[in-house]
Amino acid sequence: MIEFLYRSILIGIGATAVFDLWGLFLKHAFGLPGANWGPVGRWFCHLVSGTVYHEDIAKARPFAHEKAVGSIGHYAVGILFAAILLALAPSGWSRQPTLMPALIVGLVTVGAGWFLLQPGMGAGIAASKRPNANQIRALNVAGHIVFGLGLYVSALLVR
Repeated sequence: MIEFLYRSILIGIGATAVFDLWGLFLKHAFGLPGANWGPVGRWFCHLVSGTVYHEDIAKARPFAHEKAVGSIGHYAVGILFAAILLALAPSGWSRQPTLMPALIVGLVTVGAGWFLLQPGMGAGIAASKRPNANQIRALNVAGHIVFGLGLYVSALLVR
């Protein structure tokens, strides 16, 4: 169990860091806005009181240290997704990682954003309430493929 937790933490942190580096690349190479974990932190803080869905997270009651909470939550979710990968992957995957299980988990995890986080923050299912919904969706898919690659590379480094 300790080894499972150890691997989940290291692989999840590594994959999430790769995801964040991808975001920085997009920001500097294409001028796309960087990640703002403040609204996500606000959403996480409201989860504690049982509020999942908001009309507009920007209008919800603010909390101290939202950006920090959002960043920590972002990495905690990455660790959770790594744990799910390790639990569902074929036996021995963590010692001999292969790309496909990591990519599948990376792609499946886009659903958490589309069907929980984005609606919860008021953006609608798969950002349907945003004027640039298709761009957001494409970036979500690309980012989660990168996350899947990060799971694979991190697993290679941890093995």
